[in-house]
Amino acid sequence: MDASCVRVWLGEVAASLEAERDFLTQLDAAIGDADHGVNMHRGFTAVMARITGVEEATPGQLLRIAGRTFVSTVGGAAGPLYGTAFLQAGEALGDHETFGPRLLGEALRASLEGVQRVGAASVGDKTMVDALTPALSAYELELRMGGSLETAASGAREAAAEGMRGTIPLQARKGRASYLGPRSVGHQDPGATSTALMFAALEQAVVADRSQRFAGGARRPVSGP
Repeated sequence: MDASCVRVWLGEVAASLEAERDFLTQLDAAIGDADHGVNMHRGFTAVMARITGVEEATPGQLLRIAGRTFVSTVGGAAGPLYGTAFLQAGEALGDHETFGPRLLGEALRASLEGVQRVGAASVGDKTMVDALTPALSAYELELRMGGSLETAASGAREAAAEGMRGTIPLQARKGRASYLGPRSVGHQDPGATSTALMFAALEQAVVADRSQRFAGGARRPVSGP
């Protein structure tokens, strides 16, 4: 994977957040400030505008730009949390021109650790961590079992979606939703939902990158750690 694949991933995230903006806002209206969809859409619109103006950048640089842009554009909890996730992923990738499954896993783990450091949330608190943690676990397990990048990304997407759905019966213990106490039960967490959308976009980007590598029968090998 290289910078073009990261651009595709961020573009898929932006398109997905635009399509699901109203749904995310409806989820947040039930247990939050009713602004999650709008905030996420605004943040990624700014991200895409920023990286479009950067012609030469490594994958890590692109993610760091995305993180800084998100923090400066989005207020509330989403800005620091998602901004940190992308910043830490970018730091983990360093300045490699390309990267493979192992380094991507390290980037995802760095994202989770950054989010937990900023938000102090654990699995079961009804936050984005409930989607991010199982997605990372599924990704790492698939690689340990000898799976490919494609199957690992698919497993991560499935696990994130399952974690997202698993927030419905939970009582929120972090964030605005925690103020509702038992009334937060029965609602899907918007942060876990947007995180699941990002993993779905990651799988799409990985599949698109593979298709490009094999287009026309000419294989471009995956390089990097």
